[in-house]
Amino acid sequence: MTRVYFVRHAQPEHDWEEDRTRPLTEEGKKDSAIVLEFLKDKKIDAFYCSPYKRSMDTIAEAADFFTKEIITDERLREREKGPDGNNHGMFQKRWADHDYHEEGGESIAMVQKRNIEALNEILSDNTDKDIVIGTHGTAISTILNFYDSNFGCEDFLRIIDWMPYIIELDFEGDKLIAKQEHCYIEKEFKGKQRADIKREYSTW
Repeated sequence: MTRVYFVRHAQPEHDWEEDRTRPLTEEGKKDSAIVLEFLKDKKIDAFYCSPYKRSMDTIAEAADFFTKEIITDERLREREKGPDGNNHGMFQKRWADHDYHEEGGESIAMVQKRNIEALNEILSDNTDKDIVIGTHGTAISTILNFYDSNFGCEDFLRIIDWMPYIIELDFEGDKLIAKQEHCYIEKEFKGKQRADIKREYSTW
């Protein structure tokens, strides 16, 4: 069995214009500590990641702890978005029609295709190992939808404020056999922490 821990990045600087180099907020940097806290008693064989800074920085401390290099894969990046691409109306349109995309942006189908291609190669190269993949909200959602077509917009919106977020997927070959959500910190998508949410992470 191959075990994959997908780690969505911690809270980023939403006002940072360039998506690829967008850093974590100071809170996001602190919140990333739960990734190592969760993983430190596991046996991790490899770290893969989106090449985006916020994803790499979220798993960097854990990779250092295990003395592993972070292997980046361009296909694991977040959805390319056009102007005004991140609002609830656009979320609903894209999830209702996986081929729909705004001008200059990617569709759900496009994001899913490249993420699944990358995941299948990673699974093939890491049979019976435990690995970490640093990811993004839309990217991991398209992966979950690939294995469960019932995963849709409401499920995506359920996790949109969870930064960081860790979910485990277990595979036999390329077949998903189990999944489990482990922990998250809930933040507002646009960068402000919700007043009614404690900073401690939640587990279930």
